Amino acid sequence: MRTLLACLCLLLLGSAQAMAAELRIDLGHGVRTYRSEQLLQRRDARDIDIPDDVAFHRAMRYRAVPVLALLDGVAPGDHLQFIAADGFAAEIPAGLLLNRQGSEAWLAIEDPARPWPLLAGGKGGAGPFYLVWTRPGAAGISPEQWPYQLAAIRKLENVAVRFPAILPDPALPADSPARRGFAVFQRTCFACHTLNGEGDARLGPDLNIPHNPTEYLREDLLRAFIRDPQSLRRWPEAKMQGFPTQQALSDADLDALLAYLRHMAGRRHSP
Repeated sequence: MRTLLACLCLLLLGSAQAMAAELRIDLGHGVRTYRSEQLLQRRDARDIDIPDDVAFHRAMRYRAVPVLALLDGVAPGDHLQFIAADGFAAEIPAGLLLNRQGSEAWLAIEDPARPWPLLAGGKGGAGPFYLVWTRPGAAGISPEQWPYQLAAIRKLENVAVRFPAILPDPALPADSPARRGFAVFQRTCFACHTLNGEGDARLGPDLNIPHNPTEYLREDLLRAFIRDPQSLRRWPEAKMQGFPTQQALSDADLDALLAYLRHMAGRRHSP
């Protein structure tokens, strides 16, 4: 009996270890791999409370480490991409992680022995790694800058260098609404969508090929769709969550985003 129990314990321990996940970080000087159990045991790991979690829409507590502790040598001018297992690719300037307004980025780590609850809507789990923020409003962190199911972090050139076909006309004035909308697009849409066939995200359709949404949706319907996709087309399996609040996307930023999309409808490029 004692031998049987010992074997059972070893089997369960092996199963838990097999579930331990890996996060790959590439900052340009070699890929580093972190296992979940290694991160959970770090001296700087601590329990943090998130009062209004973006993914779970309620208060959550996580075991987490400061993201900057894993990003040695990152400078304010650097650009980082956070890649999720489902094809979501959040483009986050390093300056946002280094902000002094009070927002702090944390890598939440799912303990295989104590898994997080499943996400609503059949989206599965948020683990094994999830970028969360304390005091996100202080630095204007958007919902798209909370990537879950995180698999890798890498330092890259900024999106303007990597994907020139998404740029607005360089002749536009500096204060053009379309230029402001380009910044909004990078923060809110580019994590899920490509444009003119360019981008690393694989979660949503291209927003200019074969047609731009401003070409086939009335502006009032497009606004409603961006705010709440289910208000236009009810689909339980839909992945787009929308931007229902002013904190997620202000009316001014939504105006600018639509200006950018309308502008890019005239700058269609084949991929």
